[in-house]
Amino acid sequence: MYAHEPDGYACPFCRLVAGGEDERRVNTQRDIVRRTEKATAFVSPRWWPGNHGHLLVVPNAHHENLYELPAGYGHAVHDVVKECAVALKHVYACDGTSVRQHNEPAGNQDAWHYHVHVFPRYIGDDLYGSSPYPEFVEAERRWPYADRLRAYFTGGGGGRSRS
Repeated sequence: MYAHEPDGYACPFCRLVAGGEDERRVNTQRDIVRRTEKATAFVSPRWWPGNHGHLLVVPNAHHENLYELPAGYGHAVHDVVKECAVALKHVYACDGTSVRQHNEPAGNQDAWHYHVHVFPRYIGDDLYGSSPYPEFVEAERRWPYADRLRAYFTGGGGGRSRS
C-alpha cells in the first residue's frame, strides 16, 4: 500500500534474522542481543556521537512499515523494545532512553523493513541536534556493547558503565 522498497531489495534485516551476515560486516550475528519468536534486537551499525551502542528492534518477518505491520508482530516488537530500554538503563547506566520509528522517505525511513530505534540517553547528549557518524561503525567497536547486553539478557549481568 505505502511501499517504497525497490524491486529486488535484499533486506539486510531479513538476512540477519535468518542467520546471515554481509561481507562488509554491517550487521553480524554477534550484534544480536535478544531474540524472541517474532522479534530480534541488535546493536545498530549507525551511531550518533553521544549515544553509542543504540539498538534496533525488528519483526522477524519482513514488513516494510507500520502501516502493514500485523498486530502480533507489533506487540512482539514493542515487548522487546521495552526489555531493551530496561537493559540499557542497567548495562549502560544511562540517564534515560528514547524510542523512535520512521515510515516512508518523508518520515526519514531509509531501510525498508520496519524497525524501532532504542537509544541510551544522557543529560546533554544532543541526540536530536546531532547527526549520525557518516560511516557505519566497525563490527569490532559494536561487539563490546552487544556482548554486555547479551550477558544481561542471559542472566550474566553485563556490567554497568557508561561507554
